[in-house]
Amino acid sequence: MCSLVVLTGIDADEQLAGYSCHCAHFLTHGLEGLNKEIEMELGQISSRNLGHDDRGISDHGKEARFPFLDENVVSFLNSLPVWEKANLTSPCGIGEKLILPLAAVELASLLLPKWAMQFGSRIAKMEKNNEKAYDKCGRLQIISLENLSETKR
Repeated sequence: MCSLVVLTGIDADEQLAGYSCHCAHFLTHGLEGLNKEIEMELGQISSRNLGHDDRGISDHGKEARFPFLDENVVSFLNSLPVWEKANLTSPCGIGEKLILPLAAVELASLLLPKWAMQFGSRIAKMEKNNEKAYDKCGRLQIISLENLSETKR
């Protein structure tokens, strides 16, 4: 019998200053204090987090995988200064784990095929079929104030 495997984002918060307490810690203790807090949390992951996370997931018949705890990922994230992983000068709830959405945007732009907007949206099919891309659109024209005032009369 094959069990279902679940990729989790568990423990990304500890490494990427993703909790609201990290923002508060930064505001009260500065960058050095935040770095100490993150280092302490990373040291507690194996004894504090993994046991209950794994039990909770396996209780639902799933097998957990923790990509953020891969040795290469942890080493890479530890090599970055905090300000490259999160923008804690932003309001709390906005700048935490900022590296993740930025990486997702970059990855999506690399993987997704590029389409010209008019082809991807099919808007070209809604227009006249005999128009070409290099044709000037007759519906778009400069309206002078004289022409505008004449049409209102």
